[in-house]
Amino acid sequence: MALGVLDLFSIGIGPSSSHTVGPMRAALRFVDELEGHGLLHRVRRVRVGLYGSLAATGIGHGSDSAVLVGLSGFDPETLDPDQVGPLVAEVKTQRKLHLGGRLVIEFEPETDLVLHMRKNLPGHPNGMLIRAEVDDEVIEREYYSVGGGFVVTAEELAAEKDAAETIEASEQAGQEVGRTIDFATADELLARCREHGLSIAELMAVNERVTRSDEQLREKLLAIWAVMRECVHNGCTREETTLPGGLKVRRRAPELRAKLEAADYRASGSLDALEWVNLYALAVNEENAAGGRIVTAPTNGAAGIIPAVLHYMDRFVTGDGTAGADASSDDGAGTAAGASAADDAVVQFLLTAGAIGILFKRNASISGAEVGCQGEVGSACAMAAAGLCAVLGGTPEQVENAAEIGLEHNLGLTCDPVGGLVQVPCIERNAIASVKAINAARLAMHGDGSHRVSLDQAIETMRQTGADMKSKYKETSRGGLAVNVVEC
Repeated sequence: MALGVLDLFSIGIGPSSSHTVGPMRAALRFVDELEGHGLLHRVRRVRVGLYGSLAATGIGHGSDSAVLVGLSGFDPETLDPDQVGPLVAEVKTQRKLHLGGRLVIEFEPETDLVLHMRKNLPGHPNGMLIRAEVDDEVIEREYYSVGGGFVVTAEELAAEKDAAETIEASEQAGQEVGRTIDFATADELLARCREHGLSIAELMAVNERVTRSDEQLREKLLAIWAVMRECVHNGCTREETTLPGGLKVRRRAPELRAKLEAADYRASGSLDALEWVNLYALAVNEENAAGGRIVTAPTNGAAGIIPAVLHYMDRFVTGDGTAGADASSDDGAGTAAGASAADDAVVQFLLTAGAIGILFKRNASISGAEVGCQGEVGSACAMAAAGLCAVLGGTPEQVENAAEIGLEHNLGLTCDPVGGLVQVPCIERNAIASVKAINAARLAMHGDGSHRVSLDQAIETMRQTGADMKSKYKETSRGGLAVNVVEC
């Protein structure tokens, strides 16, 4: 398969996978290409244009800063988020750019980095043009940030469409594609599971063995989980009370954590779990809004849902009722057998969620700029519901049902960030969708997997709804809450 589970879960920084991580990767890729062709030392000038949604909400999403960081040679996976502010300030004050971290060139932010608010490139709403003057030659590349931090050139975008059509034709002809157990739809995924006697997670593990060993896959997935836990810890312990950006949105996770841990706090019955889930989701998305280290899952705008449901699983499902209770610490306590079982559950969850995410990426979109927030929060909710259902012992059919429920009740969700910031309504939206994912998984477990609306039908509905949705509701901050909430 063209996509693997680790493509859906990558480490970066906030506040947006498509508007921050994507542009940074595109800029770094451009620099690496220049260096690979021996041209970097001959560059005289670099100019960047951001188009469509990248331009409309680029300032609030940090797209302009991300481009400067990428051109300076930094990768979002290894970048220290605290480096961004000083680096960008230096470029703007000195009017110089350390291209690739080596070559110093003149750079005028006002003219060399332009946001084309009312223009779009043909391939996708999130378009970029990067030009370098090399001696007397101009080298130009057109990039698209297609959601979840994925970046492709115009040529690659066209090739992907051709490849998808080729694979689909081969599958219809009954031909094997590579050494994987390939699937293009949820129905095909279920058929392959029945044919090979595998769970969804097991099938995904078979596919991943084409590129890495089981041990390597497990290590990488647990590393993703470790970053998610660190993100929750950071979000619960920050001393800053207000998020950056001008809306003056207050951080709530530290206060909520203190309240939940207070000796005199008494939640009513099962609502205790709901309170903790809210905490986990808020902590992650407040970190994202502040530009902290984040796992795209599958995007930054929806990054809190899968970590919140994983923490719920760790504390209320696979744990003894105390694991994860203190969201601000991780002392590694527990027997080796207990830790191994908990890790097994995390791996099973992420492999299952990844399979569902691949269906969204292939058959619709995970980009808010393309289909609205249903593509971000809706897909993450479905992925989390599927992962939890699998850990609860659900059959592949029940897992597919859980994913469908999670998506169906997010259909039509618009992306209308107030002030172009990933704060309102994004942060609370993650908390609500996390609870919705848990409910979807548990509801599916009460059935036998048969249901009226299939996941494939729901995904196709999401694609069609996104196509019908006006651009002002797709991450441009020109409609919905973005124009009805007064910025203070």
